[in-house]
Amino acid sequence: MKIYKIVNLWALSLVLLVTACQPIEDRDDLENSVAVEEVELVATQATEGGNKIELHMTTPGITGYWDFNLGKALTNRVEFIYPIPGASTFTYVGTLGSEFFTKTIDVQVDQLDHELDQDWYDLVGDDTAAGKTWVFDGGPEPDGGLWWYMSPPDDPSQWEAVWWNSAGDCCPPVDAAGKMKFDLDKGANFTYHSSAEAEGQAGSFVLDVKNQTLQINDGNILGAEAPRGNPDGLYTIISLTADQLILYVPNNEGGTGWVWIFKPEEL
Repeated sequence: MKIYKIVNLWALSLVLLVTACQPIEDRDDLENSVAVEEVELVATQATEGGNKIELHMTTPGITGYWDFNLGKALTNRVEFIYPIPGASTFTYVGTLGSEFFTKTIDVQVDQLDHELDQDWYDLVGDDTAAGKTWVFDGGPEPDGGLWWYMSPPDDPSQWEAVWWNSAGDCCPPVDAAGKMKFDLDKGANFTYHSSAEAEGQAGSFVLDVKNQTLQINDGNILGAEAPRGNPDGLYTIISLTADQLILYVPNNEGGTGWVWIFKPEEL
């Protein structure tokens, strides 16, 4: 009797051992709920050709976010006032279940019939298509003023703490006499001039009003020479009014902060 029990116990142990050694199959493989072609994007304008836009991803079972060029919305529906006339493309990034996808929708804006945030008018002027030109608030020779200088890193609140008044004391940037223009003529356009007479170099910009940053694409601001500026073209906005633009980079290639102070060309 004891031998019988021992044999049964040994057999059960062998079964458990063999079972434990067998690979566990993953039976929870993700599958796509729909095809990309079935994902529906809808754009609605409050007025015909107007700049108040709602974007909506209407397909059930899909999650993702909207990239509407001015920022990202972690939701399937977003409403915003768009500052740029002309044709614009907005992107939805989501998951079908087992894979990610991107899909776009085009919207034509013919009129800026909804007022923009004041920061846009301060940067590009009231005539948004004509644009606005900015220059350094000092110089172009060393003049003792504060308009391009070193400051503490990683702390925008310390932008007024001057570690080295480079432009004011001795060493202005090579493009101190230059200018840069922002406009919204069929796009968010940025034009850089290394001097007052130099030919313009075209780029684009993104003004993030919520996070108070200015991104320059395919170019850079005045005084961005290494190691002062940010090669990626992203700057923190310290102040933006109709009469002044102050930008700050928290950690440049030299390991410090740096400050730029601009004024409109006409002032």
